[in-house]
Amino acid sequence: MTDLKELKQNVLMTAKKAYDEKLMAGTSGNISAYFREKQWIVITPSSYDYSLMAEEDIVVIDLDGNLVEGRHKPSSEWKMHAEIYRHLSHANAVVHTHSPYASSFAVNHQEIPVVLIEMIPFLKGKLEVSPYAQQGSAEVGLNAVPILERKNACLMANHGVVAIGGTLPEAYTNSVYVEDAAKIYHLALCSGHPVVIKEYEEV
Repeated sequence: MTDLKELKQNVLMTAKKAYDEKLMAGTSGNISAYFREKQWIVITPSSYDYSLMAEEDIVVIDLDGNLVEGRHKPSSEWKMHAEIYRHLSHANAVVHTHSPYASSFAVNHQEIPVVLIEMIPFLKGKLEVSPYAQQGSAEVGLNAVPILERKNACLMANHGVVAIGGTLPEAYTNSVYVEDAAKIYHLALCSGHPVVIKEYEEV
């Protein structure tokens, strides 16, 4: 059975790691894990300094945003997390970052084709862009769901990155590969003409 304390510790550890790796700045981004047995979301708090965040700051809510446990408000993007968990039975963790290279492609509404072999096992192919929705709305998650049904991550128009996984380490690793692919593709565009690995690209 899932251990709530362990999920809190994992959310905290992942959030701090993502912040230290500069996948998000300030208090942007949010991390969650799904306590599927109870249908609870274990999520980072809203507008809270990652460097000061402790286990007791992690918030537990239900899928409707009702507070189960915690002393803070949940992330302002909790509705995005809830919609992903509602619709995707294979997702048990969500990592939402504003990693700069990937977010720059999201701002341009520009897909990232398969230019690295790692994009196949980790991201399930090219990085697609979900339609823009007002931040904090359920539509942010609903717009990403059709892509996340097929992929482990997507770019969100004028927003950032959302990555999923069966576990938090998987979701975090997928988010890292999103930024890695975006950075390398950006540098390749600046230095020449990137060659797509066509045999792996979706028809």
